[in-house]
Amino acid sequence: MKDRSVNVTDGDLFKPLLVLSAPIIGSQVLQVAYNLADTFWVGQLGADAVAALSYSWAIVFLMVSVGGGLTTAGTVLVSQHKGSGDFRQSHHVAGQTISFVTIVAVVFAAVGYVAAPYLLALIGATPGTAPHTFATDYTRVIFLGVVFMFWFFIFDALMRGWGDTRTPLYLMAGSATLNVVLDPFLILGFVDNPLFVWAGMEALQTQLFALTGFDGFGVMGAAIATVIARFFPAGIGMYLLLFGDVGLSPSPSDFLLKADTVKKILDIGAPTGAEQGMRAGGIAAMTAIIALAGDDAVAAYGIVNRLASLLFLPALGFARGTETVVGQNLGARQPERAKRAVLLAAATVSGAFLVVVTIAYPFAESITGVFLPPGEAASETVIEYGAAYIRIAGPAYVFLGVFQITLGGFRGSGSTRTAMLLSVQELWVFRIPLSFAFITVLGWGVIGVWYAVAISFVISALTTGAWFLRGTWTDNVVDPEDVDAPGDIEVADD
Repeated sequence: MKDRSVNVTDGDLFKPLLVLSAPIIGSQVLQVAYNLADTFWVGQLGADAVAALSYSWAIVFLMVSVGGGLTTAGTVLVSQHKGSGDFRQSHHVAGQTISFVTIVAVVFAAVGYVAAPYLLALIGATPGTAPHTFATDYTRVIFLGVVFMFWFFIFDALMRGWGDTRTPLYLMAGSATLNVVLDPFLILGFVDNPLFVWAGMEALQTQLFALTGFDGFGVMGAAIATVIARFFPAGIGMYLLLFGDVGLSPSPSDFLLKADTVKKILDIGAPTGAEQGMRAGGIAAMTAIIALAGDDAVAAYGIVNRLASLLFLPALGFARGTETVVGQNLGARQPERAKRAVLLAAATVSGAFLVVVTIAYPFAESITGVFLPPGEAASETVIEYGAAYIRIAGPAYVFLGVFQITLGGFRGSGSTRTAMLLSVQELWVFRIPLSFAFITVLGWGVIGVWYAVAISFVISALTTGAWFLRGTWTDNVVDPEDVDAPGDIEVADD
């Protein structure tokens, strides 16, 4: 291995921003491959199984969001210290982030495993029903593997802050491939598995079932595949940080938690963790609201959330690339260059979203229908709901892209409290209240929720853009003059 970090503080700005962001987008495409593969193969079990994934995802997303939020501190501190030339402090922050977030992951695993059935009931999954049972099994397995999931998040965040987004992409590619290979066998086993039919190998399927009697783990099989597939990139990532030559190389003493450094990680990471946690809670609330319209609506919501990820990818990739560019340039005391990076990324994402929405728009039913077995009346309803989402909320993703890029700029500067407040308002001030009102008071059903989503994206992009133009966010910078030893990090308040 070698240091693959990109220089973002000198020369041309668009090319390094693109070089940084493209692998992140690639990683997100692979993450969607995880989700789509799970949804596709679980969809072969019927609408109840797809609904179970939707309920489970609300809980899993809460866990993932908090962990991912805490690792943001690693991105911000590593990038700003590297931009200021203080490489030693970047290594120290890396070790501290690994130790602290690992402890959080262990706690999450224990609490989540025990609380899973009660949490699922809170968001609308009726105990004793098939969706609740399936969702409980799936969620508990995911919690058992949460440490591996968090380790990969840590590696990804630290390398991104250093300016290397390609190495995490390579690991993610291997992980996604393994998950896609495992899914059909662990979910369906050797009975009613269309993979054998497509390959013309029905006789082999019969023989394998006769030998093993294995008929799959059902919905839980998707979780088992995910945990196995996460284990390998997590282990390799940690090995590279400890023994590789990827640029960051924390020493053994860096893993011994120091109160001052942990405080700084929490100062920066906790707002993002809280933001992501509140968004995850909001997604759970949205699931509960949509559950008022029935399991078909919840199943459609699960499908369109995964499809919407495809629209969200360019924004998320460029937002995370922007975090690194902004962080390193503010560390190098180049605020105007940091601002220009945000504007470039926002313009690029807006154009990309227009293209993606235009392509997806006329094929709404076909795209949604891929994830459900044909011929079921319930499936036709789910397809109708999913297609309506693409047509109603799809165009508003252009605004969501600008919104996410701007938030990435705030996070890269360390203004994570500002990013938290602006992010939370989209979901809790606009989307959830409007969804509840449209689905209950106005009686628009789940279609009203789709309109609420579109409205919330537009309003939030406008409010966040106005805050960005104030320019005060560039003041929140790690001051290299105040750093002379591990733990002595000063971050200005928002």
